[in-house]
Amino acid sequence: MLRIAVPNKGALSEPTADLLREAGYRRRTTMKELVLVDEDNGVELFFLRPRDIAVYVGSGTVDVGITGQDMLADSRTAADVLLELGFARSTFRFAGDADHRWDVGALDGVRIATSYENLVEDHLGERGIAATVVHLDGAVESAIRLGVADVIADVVETGSTLRQAGLATFGEPIMTSQAVLFSRPDLELSETARRTLDVLIRRMRGVLVAREYVLIDYDIPTALVEKAVEVTPGFESPTISQLHGREWSAVRSMVERRVTNQVMDELYEIGARAILVTPIQACRI
Repeated sequence: MLRIAVPNKGALSEPTADLLREAGYRRRTTMKELVLVDEDNGVELFFLRPRDIAVYVGSGTVDVGITGQDMLADSRTAADVLLELGFARSTFRFAGDADHRWDVGALDGVRIATSYENLVEDHLGERGIAATVVHLDGAVESAIRLGVADVIADVVETGSTLRQAGLATFGEPIMTSQAVLFSRPDLELSETARRTLDVLIRRMRGVLVAREYVLIDYDIPTALVEKAVEVTPGFESPTISQLHGREWSAVRSMVERRVTNQVMDELYEIGARAILVTPIQACRI
């Protein structure tokens, strides 16, 4: 069986569980369930702390894992990213007192509080900056007020928490992060497990595409098909069928969900009618 490490709690847990469920895998019935065997799909799911997943994958205890790129980088575990999953997006940045003009180049000798000690040390080392990194497990934004540090380095989503603490980000982002499916570089699998991994990646990619696209169907005068197709070129190309007994054609195409209404408006202006939009539950691309 293919062994997969998944987050057991935190911001990564629920989106990962949803993705796997939509991809056809079993979902655990209780948070206390630490191992789930899905015999129908040939996988074992191990529910682990998100920060520990890279360690387990790197040591070979499990075959692949899902965690955030920031946690993966902080673990210093060599890894191959197999698929970017598009959720748990965040930016990792320096922040300091909003009333002080900080500059990344002037961090020599400064105390920097963070929960991602290795990530920050590696970032500073690449730039030849000698700062003192103070490791904290949480509530990093309070470190400056409590006198533990001069600046912090932390995950920033909206920035509201920093503003409430009287802090402001400065410099370029240390890194941007999202959830990823990854393995160790030297991963060796049996032929069966390799096929199972290929299916996992294909299914997950199909779910991600289905979330981003919808199917749009419409009727259009055949003379205007080429003009309409410019608006709906599709994922590869649209499907076009001649309507019975009329100088009209039916067109079906995949369209990005976020621009659905704009596309419908454009099609109507061109001359399309009976414009219908259908969600995609799953797909294979």
